[in-house]
Amino acid sequence: MCLLLIAALLTAPPAAAEAGPAGVGSRTAYLTDAASGGTRWARGADTAYPAASITKVMTALVVLRAGGLDRVVTIEQKHVDYAVRHGATSAGLRAGERLTARELLYALLLPSGADAAYALAEAYAPTWQDFVAEMNATAASLGMTRTRYDNVDGLPYPTRDADPSTPRDLVRLGRAALRYAAFRRTVRTRVRTLPGRGAHRAHTWTNTNRLLGAYRGATGIKTGYTGAAGYCLLFTARRGRRTLIGATLGGATSAGRFADAARLLDWGFGVTSPSRLRTTESRD
Repeated sequence: MCLLLIAALLTAPPAAAEAGPAGVGSRTAYLTDAASGGTRWARGADTAYPAASITKVMTALVVLRAGGLDRVVTIEQKHVDYAVRHGATSAGLRAGERLTARELLYALLLPSGADAAYALAEAYAPTWQDFVAEMNATAASLGMTRTRYDNVDGLPYPTRDADPSTPRDLVRLGRAALRYAAFRRTVRTRVRTLPGRGAHRAHTWTNTNRLLGAYRGATGIKTGYTGAAGYCLLFTARRGRRTLIGATLGGATSAGRFADAARLLDWGFGVTSPSRLRTTESRD
């Protein structure tokens, strides 16, 4: 009997390769159809890692749900100092500037301004801590059961592993935010120039999402990076009548996360020839 068993093992066909895109290097990844939310491919979809600046998508969603995007927000010195103190990405805001919440969404989501995140939080809640409480309540309402928010921007503050989330939860967040036209319009913008007027200086904000313009059909959403999180990306693209949305966490390089997104999207759209990306590095 032992000889028969050994013979059977030796002649058995090899195990089938894992179905899905090849070469995805990020530690975790998740891809869905945007319309149905149905899973297309997953690796560690429910494994939690710090989500870095993808946290700012929730900051934007809380603002969008509250409305009043034409309200004027005055930038304070503490908003500017916060970004400097933590070595965070900044939108280059200056104390005394007065911008609308709509304009600050571009400052938040394109250059990933921590200064804009802090200013929006204090404009929409008594304190930034109250705003964080609303972020967590919103996450619970969306079924983001493995996500916790500790701040409004994704910095490793007050702990190194602040703002943990999972690819599946981030896709839920992305789908919710994409229901808002103002959000869709903002995250697909590659460069936003705000002429100087009155109480604010001129600004030019460049989107850190290098997938835009490099991958056909890409329309967003948000990058993220910290030492603890690695390189992260929440992304979406549309081809024909199909829209896919996905997330990767824990990438080793900035370019690698964009390449992973392209591999996932190519596979999801049934592209037979791999897309060649021409992207530049992104700090966030």
